[in-house]
Amino acid sequence: MFKKILYAADGSEHSLRAGDKVFELARLSSQSKVDIIYVVDPKHSKDEVLNNWGKDAEDAGKEKLAFIVQKAKKSGIDFEVIFLNGDPGPTIVDHANKNDYDLIVLGSRGLNKFQEMVLGSVSHKVAKRAASPVLIVK
Repeated sequence: MFKKILYAADGSEHSLRAGDKVFELARLSSQSKVDIIYVVDPKHSKDEVLNNWGKDAEDAGKEKLAFIVQKAKKSGIDFEVIFLNGDPGPTIVDHANKNDYDLIVLGSRGLNKFQEMVLGSVSHKVAKRAASPVLIVK
């Protein structure tokens, strides 16, 4: 089964559903570990800081992931939260390819629907370029 799983989360509705699947899959093996990755996009971090006045972009990300972290703790799986900076698609792919994951899980759509329509979705970029199998959850 999948022992080393990368879960790319952004706090969106699709991301939360992807989390449910990740924890379900991870419970199938007592040796599974899930890395929950949140990518702070420098292009959008200014907006994030303005929307969350008094907090930096990583703190805003921690708030978005709070519910996911709660679910991970309740599931009893071994997990770690990782914050990275960069363009989400390439950053997720780069991290995944360098760390040899058995599976990458992410939601089909994130928080920025306009960008998905114009530039192509993060999930599409990850599925196209990642060396590991990718599970995209709707």
